[in-house]
Amino acid sequence: MTGTAGVSAVLPAHNESAAITRTVADLRAVLDRLGRPFEIIVVNDGSTDQTGPIADALAARDSSVRVVHHPHNLGYGAALKSGFAAARLEWVFLMDADGQFDPEELPPFFEAAAGADFVVGYRPARADPGHRAVFAGIWARMMAVLLGFKVRDVDCAFKLMRRSTLAVIPLEAGGAFLSAELLAKATRAGARIVERPVRHLPRRAGRSTGGSLRVLVRAFYELARLGLRVRRFRPACGI
Repeated sequence: MTGTAGVSAVLPAHNESAAITRTVADLRAVLDRLGRPFEIIVVNDGSTDQTGPIADALAARDSSVRVVHHPHNLGYGAALKSGFAAARLEWVFLMDADGQFDPEELPPFFEAAAGADFVVGYRPARADPGHRAVFAGIWARMMAVLLGFKVRDVDCAFKLMRRSTLAVIPLEAGGAFLSAELLAKATRAGARIVERPVRHLPRRAGRSTGGSLRVLVRAFYELARLGLRVRRFRPACGI
């Protein structure tokens, strides 16, 4: 990795009008200090509040901000895939737009990236309701069994990834299990994965849509199907 390698920051956002302005501003300040080329890609996943217009206004004022709009809500996995496809620079940084992560923790990720393809965050202490922590523990154990890999916090939305690595990993899943597919296939392709702790903060506003029982039950079912696809995955070329 060179000192001038650029970073495309992807912010998936669904109904985050109360948080998106500050999240973009905080992230931009950190990226500016890194001294690398950068872009911020806000993926407005069919928001029904003012997230889209606010993001468009941010982009109109700042040429480093771009917005990808979904005409209706396609889900978290689809938002990630749209953001990854729009990325143009050497590294792709993923962070949710809800303000539960501090962009100030990004610089150490670049230090760790010198010998890695993925630097994956994990939350030693989650600022979530108790039932979400229980589901997260069950989820992690299921992935270790069904997908054949183990990281501390698969769904932590604070990841730094080489775009060239992402390019050889076809992503088919959506919703709650796209991160699982991404890391499972990256592991099978020989990607070097490093983990780093990150703080998890309470939401600034709004509410999470990913922790409902209906969403998680469906995710567990789809995870079993994903296990079959991952086992059949053969990378077209090495990493």
